[in-house]
Amino acid sequence: MLKYLTDPKGSIKNDILSGITVSFVLVPEAVAFAFVAGVDPLVGLYAAFIIGLFTSLLGGRPGMISGATGALAVVMVDLVSDHGVEYLFATVVLMGIIQVLCGVTKLGKFIRLIPAPVMFGFVNGLAIVIGLAQLSAFKNILDDGSRVWMQGSELAVMVGLVILTMLIMHYLPKITKAVPSALIAIIVVTLISVFVVDTNTVGDIASVAGGFPSFHIPQIPFGLDAMMIILPTAIILAAIGLIESLLTLSLIDEMTGTRGRGNRECVGQGVANIVTGFFGGMGGCATIGQSIINVNSGGRGRLSGLTGALGLLLFIVVASDLIEMVPMAALTGVMFMVVVGTFEWSSFRVMKRIPKSDSLVIVTVSTVTVFTDLAVAVGVGIIISALVFAWKSASKMTLKSSTGKNGEKVLTIDGHLFFASTTQFKELFDPTKDPDDVYLDFQRTRVHDHSGLDAIHAVSEKYKALGKRLHLLHLSEDCEILLKKAGDLVEVNVVEDPKYHVPLDEFES
Repeated sequence: MLKYLTDPKGSIKNDILSGITVSFVLVPEAVAFAFVAGVDPLVGLYAAFIIGLFTSLLGGRPGMISGATGALAVVMVDLVSDHGVEYLFATVVLMGIIQVLCGVTKLGKFIRLIPAPVMFGFVNGLAIVIGLAQLSAFKNILDDGSRVWMQGSELAVMVGLVILTMLIMHYLPKITKAVPSALIAIIVVTLISVFVVDTNTVGDIASVAGGFPSFHIPQIPFGLDAMMIILPTAIILAAIGLIESLLTLSLIDEMTGTRGRGNRECVGQGVANIVTGFFGGMGGCATIGQSIINVNSGGRGRLSGLTGALGLLLFIVVASDLIEMVPMAALTGVMFMVVVGTFEWSSFRVMKRIPKSDSLVIVTVSTVTVFTDLAVAVGVGIIISALVFAWKSASKMTLKSSTGKNGEKVLTIDGHLFFASTTQFKELFDPTKDPDDVYLDFQRTRVHDHSGLDAIHAVSEKYKALGKRLHLLHLSEDCEILLKKAGDLVEVNVVEDPKYHVPLDEFES
């Protein structure tokens, strides 16, 4: 069991210490996201504990931390306000079931379709979002629930402690890496807060005291009407949760030089959310900030996530007074260091060397992430990248004329024939200047869709109208399959060539 929980290249000590560090940071984040969703703070804390526990044991990425997240919290607001928290619990259960199905059907592999510029934009946008979220720590909560900015000495103390936290985290690793610098920073700033200066603490936000989460079947009228209420939100939550989790998995893979298992992560996230929904939690997914803290603190194995989850439960059940003493300045400083470490500063240098379209994707995804949400940003980035790729591929089609062994005219097409290139493909031919029999060679191209087949048919009809014939040579095996499926929809004259074979791409094998 211990072998399963630890990483061969890591250490038990690092996993435990990094997990403890993570548990400190999870508390205010879970409380804040619970407020965003409009539920009790314990609902967020229970979600962070349960999701962190089950994903650390069952997920596909050791060392990655999961819990309550803001990306999901903002989607839950309307459901909770319109129908109540019981509908939220039922929605989280359904969300988990959908995620498990995605993992079982191996949809996690589609994370490979996300281009590098989208990943750059995702990371940069999320870093900005994390940074902006920390600004609330510089505000005081009034009796009516409103927030006002700190002023004078109070603001100076807050800023000073945040800077001290960041300095400790930056310089301590240059002296020793025996203990996570974030943990030492939290302890030092907490002691200063207790004995030297007065500043806002976790306890000023909300009480984190509670008992063990108990099993609870969501109290909603099960039926078609209830299903129609929870299903749309469940689908959105499942999609956002998996996108954020799989992107975080890819980021941690890059940081650690290892490879996680996307489909297994989908199943782990799903199981965690199912359990969370039955134990009064708000649901969640991977948290990029806490995951980076864990990895940078030396956490590599599943033991780190397990320690973080159990440490959070310990705070809730028996040590709430201790965690409520931690100043918000310490946790804010830690998260600001996460922002510095998360943001891809190299993207500014890279953007000068990469195509302008890729630069546009990076900026667009970052911007959309900040102003909307992650799922929309990634979708927009993929669409832009796909359109740019389609346009570039469509513009590279050429036609070369030559004479065959028997004196026949052979036209060799070079490029990809698909929906975006059909217009250019048709414009390459002039049947009025060609002989009665023309051979069109596809050895250097492939037909990808029915639009391509329809374009071939249209060109063939032009030759036929003039009493001429267009013969097709060297069609790939997959193109012939398309022709068979099209049936009478596409009429072409194919010259069989059994010696010719185009191997399928690796991803199709």
